[in-house]
Amino acid sequence: MFTELPVPVVVAPMAGGPTTPELVAAAANAGAFGFLAGGLLRPEQLVDQIGRTRQLTEHPFGVNLFVPRARMAGDMADYRERMRVEGMRYGAAPGAAVWDDDNYPAKLDAVIANRVPVVSFTFQLPTRTDVVRVRKAGSTVVVTVATPEEARQAAELGADVLCLQGCDAGGHRGALTDSGDGAAGGELYGVLAALRSIRAEVDVPVIAAGGLAHGADVAAVLTAGAVAAQMGSAFLRATEAGTTAPYRQALADGGRNTALTRAFTGRPARGLVNRFLREHSEHAPLAYPQLHHMTKPIRSAAAAAGDVEAMSLWAGRCYHLAADRPAAEIIENIVKQAREAINGARDRF
Repeated sequence: MFTELPVPVVVAPMAGGPTTPELVAAAANAGAFGFLAGGLLRPEQLVDQIGRTRQLTEHPFGVNLFVPRARMAGDMADYRERMRVEGMRYGAAPGAAVWDDDNYPAKLDAVIANRVPVVSFTFQLPTRTDVVRVRKAGSTVVVTVATPEEARQAAELGADVLCLQGCDAGGHRGALTDSGDGAAGGELYGVLAALRSIRAEVDVPVIAAGGLAHGADVAAVLTAGAVAAQMGSAFLRATEAGTTAPYRQALADGGRNTALTRAFTGRPARGLVNRFLREHSEHAPLAYPQLHHMTKPIRSAAAAAGDVEAMSLWAGRCYHLAADRPAAEIIENIVKQAREAINGARDRF
């Protein structure tokens, strides 16, 4: 599948709005590959997006699903009080800190019934039964990992392809543990270091992701052994993306650092540093998706007010290199940059 792409670029699934059927179809029509973001959608919304994507392209595409973890038990009373005070800025009350499975079983049934060409899994390993079911439907199984050990686990489970997410990636960490922010002593891997380690030990094709924003980055990971480069932040400002206007403006302004935080959702994710991230990160418990539901009304109210200081502005380290143009033009430019990088490197040897 991925070795046959005319353009070895994958547009990452970006849950919460940025990923749209239009973006996925535009990537596919330009010779690349796109994933619909099944996370946070209701099953009927996902089915609708699959149908809309098929109306816009005849090329293959994928769907990414969040695999739920067991409920994390913890005291969230202090954080709820912080969110009560935070919400007063926007006239919003914190939401209920409930755990749910993101309708994972129903959405898995939906992608199987709709025979989506590629199904990818994030946050946890799917069960062996899930892998068998997806394969029986004729679909390719992709599992997201962040370390060599996780890659070995996914390969043993029967993943057809691994999506390796380096620590510079924007959005939620693809690690199989919620504490995948390095705070608990776990090592954070950059994409090249992890890619070479994995390719030395695991005989499974690898898609490389994490901080890739330029064609030279694509050339680098392909040279290091990846079959494709997955890019998210590079497409956040694409014409077809569903990125909100305040979010787009914050990306376009540049100048902000990025950092990993649990403040918005209870699970480590990389985003632009703003007031909310600075004030609440050290107090946020590991509790996904409870914190996601708790903070959502506040984040939504901040977005409605156009205040980026309390929005979750997911972005990779090199977000400032992204362009505001149609996805096909972004892909065309990436290809040009990659070829220039490869030719330049060839001249050195």
